[in-house]
Amino acid sequence: MKFIHRLGFYLGGFSIGLIFLMFFLSGKKTSCAYGPNARVLKNITSKTLVINPNVKSDLSALSVDSLQVDMILKKGKVNFAKSDTSKEQCKRYTIEYDSLEILVENCILEANLLEVSKKQN
Repeated sequence: MKFIHRLGFYLGGFSIGLIFLMFFLSGKKTSCAYGPNARVLKNITSKTLVINPNVKSDLSALSVDSLQVDMILKKGKVNFAKSDTSKEQCKRYTIEYDSLEILVENCILEANLLEVSKKQN
């Protein structure tokens, strides 16, 4: 069998496989969270977020609403140098996005928003 025929069969099977994958995975919420940053943010956003009463006053002082907090939790970058991941139960992560920085305590059943501040350079 000539090379061009083998290439044609390979590309034909490959395209049929892609169509099957697109068909079966189109309605599912699949994601590829392989990096540590993506895994931490996905874990935090999958839990209910509890905002401490002290933080609510900080949010209003910085003119930050709950939509911006959600945006930080989805698109932010975890600063592992400032985070405390040595605890067993509730690890604390510092998440930065634009000029804001939040401190989140990631427990087993819920995530607690502990602090909101302007990012210091």
